[in-house]
Formats: sequence, C-alpha cells, structure tokens
Amino acid sequence: MQLIHSPSYPHIPFQNQKPQFRKGILLPEKFFQLSTANSSVHSQRHVRPIWAPINQSIFSAISVKAASVEGVSSVSATEATSDVLKALSQIIDPDFGTDIVSCGFVKDLHVNEASGEVILNMAVISFMTYIYHVPTYHLNFTFQVSFRLELTTPACPVKDMFEQRANEVVTALPWVKEVNVTMSAQPARPVFAGLLPAGLQTISNIVAVSSCKGGVGKSTIAVNLAYTLAGMGARVGIFDADVYGPSLPTMVSPESRLLEMNAVKKTIIPTEYLGVKLVSFGFAGQGRAIMRGPMVSGVINQLLTTTEWGELDYLVIDMPPGTGDIQLTLCQVVPLTAAVIVTTPQKLAFIDVAKGVRMFSKLKVPCVAVVENMCHFDADGKRYYPFGRGSGSQACIRPNHLLISLQVIEQFGIPHLFDLPIRPTLSASGDSGMPEVVADPQGEVAKTFQDLGVCVVRQCAKIRQQVSTAVTYDKSIKAIKVKVPDSDEEFLLHPATVRRNDRSAQSVDEWSGEQKLQYTDVPEDIEPEEIRPMGNYAVSITWPDGFSQIAPYDQLQTMERIVDVPQPTLA
Repeated sequence: MQLIHSPSYPHIPFQNQKPQFRKGILLPEKFFQLSTANSSVHSQRHVRPIWAPINQSIFSAISVKAASVEGVSSVSATEATSDVLKALSQIIDPDFGTDIVSCGFVKDLHVNEASGEVILNMAVISFMTYIYHVPTYHLNFTFQVSFRLELTTPACPVKDMFEQRANEVVTALPWVKEVNVTMSAQPARPVFAGLLPAGLQTISNIVAVSSCKGGVGKSTIAVNLAYTLAGMGARVGIFDADVYGPSLPTMVSPESRLLEMNAVKKTIIPTEYLGVKLVSFGFAGQGRAIMRGPMVSGVINQLLTTTEWGELDYLVIDMPPGTGDIQLTLCQVVPLTAAVIVTTPQKLAFIDVAKGVRMFSKLKVPCVAVVENMCHFDADGKRYYPFGRGSGSQACIRPNHLLISLQVIEQFGIPHLFDLPIRPTLSASGDSGMPEVVADPQGEVAKTFQDLGVCVVRQCAKIRQQVSTAVTYDKSIKAIKVKVPDSDEEFLLHPATVRRNDRSAQSVDEWSGEQKLQYTDVPEDIEPEEIRPMGNYAVSITWPDGFSQIAPYDQLQTMERIVDVPQPTLA
C-alpha cells in the first residue's frame, strides 16, 4: 500500500466499469475509495490521507500530472487581500473624485479560507482519468470575503450604489465563494472636538438655514430639511435660534413640549419628535422672549452649548432674521459647517439675503445652496410666476425685474439652486405640526427636499475633507504656529507681535483710530495662556493679563513672521 495525500471530495460512482489494461498494468474495478467529507485543501494539515493500491511508477506519473492540472488556483490570503483591495479601488466616490480605498472607507477586511471543492463535469472524474486519457479534474480554492464600508455619514446618497458595486467587483474574483459587505458611518465628531463645549463635541456637521429676512419660509425649509436628512438615515437635531418668535413648537408635535434639566450635570435634555432632537426657547415654557440683545445672546449660547445633543450627524440651526448679535454669537460659538440661504423672487428679499451671504463670507462659513421659496404655482394646466420668472432662466416676465436667486448665485458663487412652489399643503403642514416631507414623502415637494438633502450631505463631506486653519502655540520655541488651509504653508508668529496687533476697542479708539495700546505695554516674553477657535474665521487668544483677543485668520496672515526659527528650549 502506498499512502497518497489527496483532498477529500465527493464519492464518484463508476458505471459499466470493466478491468482494462494500459502499459501492462491491470487496474481494478474499484481503484480507490473517494471520501464524501469536505475539508480545506490549502495546507497539508487540512487534508486527510486515503489508502489506494497503486504502483510506484504510476504514483510518480500521477503526481506530475496533478501538479500541472489546468484550472488549479492557489491563492494565498495575502494575495487575496491585495486582490480585493485592487477590485474595490475601481469604485470611485463621486464627491471626492477618488476611489473608496484611498478614501479610507474599507475597514475590517477579512479573507477566510472556505471549503476546497472539486468541480466536476462530463469529462472530469478522478486521478484515474490520467490512465484513461480523459481530461483531469481540477480543484477550486475558494475564500470567504467580508469587509465593512465606513462612509462619512449614514445619509450618504450613494451608499446603496457602493454596497452593490462592492459586491459585484469582489464576487467577480474567480476564487471568491462568498462576500459579506456591511455598511456603517464614521462616528460623529466635529473638526475642533476637544476645543468645543461638551454638548457640541459629538456633532459632525452644523448647518445654518438663514435668510436675514423674515417671512420667506426659512423655518419651513429648516424643519423639512432636517426631517429629510433623518429620512436618509442620519442622526439629526434642530435648534430654533429665534428667541423673539420661535416657530418650532408650531411646526412639530412632540409628546413632551417642555425641555427638561439634568439636575446633576446642569444640562438641558432636548425633546424629540419622530427621531429628531429638538431645542427651542418655545419649549422652555417662556413663549416668546422680551429682552435685550445681550441677554438673548446669552440665552442662545446656553441653549445651544449646554444641551445633551448626543451623537448627531447634522444639527440644523434655524437662524433668526438679521445680521446682529445673535447671528454673530452663533457663528463665534460653533464652527458652522455650511449655510443654506432661503429667499423669494423679489428684489427686497435679495437685499437682505446679500447681507447675510456677506456676513457668512466674512466669518468663513461656506454657503452651499440657495432655496428660492414660493416661486411659482400650477393652475389650469399652466405654471404661473407671481413674483417674476423663476429659477434657471435669465429671461424675466416683468421689465427690469432680475431673477433674484440667479443674482445670488452669480454674485456670490453659491453652486446650487432649488426652487419650491407655492403649495397649500406645504403651508398647512407647517401649521399642523407634521412636516410636509413626513406627511407626503413621495410628493413633489419631498423630492425637491430630497435633492436639497443630497446636496447638503455631499457639500458637507467635501468641506470636512478640507484642512481647517490650525493655530497653536509651541512652547519649546516660544512661537505661535499658523497652518493655512488648502496649502502646505505653515508660518511662525511672535506672541508679542500678535498681542500688539490687536484691533479691538481696548487697543484702538473706534472713533479716531488712535492706537491706545502702546508698543512698550506688551512685554517681549509674553506667552498666550489659551488659544481656541472662534467659529471658522478666527481664534480667541487669552493672555496672562486676562485679556481675550480675537485674531481673525486673515489678520494673522498679514503680520510680520519669524524668519529664523528659534531652537527648542528645554522645559
């Protein structure tokens, strides 16, 4: 008996078998027994020996033949992993313009050995076929592949496409037996997580919906946008920043209409409706506020920063009209990811919208879309534009009446435009406490909001990929480091230079422009105690004398820089 190591494979019945001769060797009717058990064929320790009566010379010939069998696929786990990543790199993210492997979306990739299978057909039998001049059998070495695609947001508009394409390209690999793809999203985290109030440290994107003019439907847009994002799978919250006239209590119908306080943590617990977290001064039991601006700014700050928002992918802020203290406070307290501008096709609306866009521009908040509300209605089979010809066309029905939204797009470079009709159901849903996109998710209005939601998701993802301006203090060289976004440039500033260039009212007389802070008032060895971001446009620097200086990034770039980098000093 000669011991042959052979993979186990299904028992193959032989019909009409008769003793035959080849090269003077008698082959018995039952040459050897084939096992029906399955086992792996990838290493010696995974195969079971079987006994077979065989001549030594035949064994040598068969061994050579088996080693050169056509169709044998021997793929190592390392090679398999490389092949999977190469296949997945064919999938391009339409927003980032690069493949999902380079984007870092592929996580937890595992390639496991599956059972070795013997693929049989009419001409494939066993090792005995070598003697009968019948084409040999072949082995199929197979693997089970599993991995996770971690996207930037659970509301990714192309996540279904990613999942389908990932299954297709990996299944196409010849050695793959089974593919298991799971989808997930990156945990919620802001750009400046460690430098923000505790309540905001687990919010990925903060989107402001603004019009700077009342009565254009801004709150309607904000609420329906929030519920659209929630319907796309995102974790969403709404913050109603209008203390003088909060709209949120009318537009939604939560079971609990009062905010609660966590007595231990001294934090606010938001109310909730249809899975979206809600905070409004109208839920504080106060109705509408009657107070001065500085007090309102304090209330807004408290409501926003002390609320237990938890992990959110998007926090939609319904901004109050105007460009005053409240708006500036919001832009300074939180780093707004993006803004959506709401307007109507009227020149009067454009004047105020332009102010708001300029404000966001100065505060380095990208405006990603314009929503032109109440632009048309349909009646008697025709479409009417009561305020002039709407979106997309430069032709105007009335002489000298400019398309307002087109002006905003062309003048300020805002890339996307969406128009909404005058629709009784849209107005009624706002008064009934049921957002339109929830009441009629398949309607025309809901489709427009779906497009707006996709736009917001994609633009926020692009914005977050950009490197923000980083300002830090390096104590070892006693210099302030400034890293400019979208550039490899990094420069150093002397702390005393930054302090002497303060342009606040404490350093410069607002009326005469006279310099109140003298050069000698600032010691050469001064060092900042704390540097933290102020929204997207500046940093707040706290100095040893207690003064808090707001230093815009644009101003830092114009200051005198350190040319000779000082040597690090030992602490």
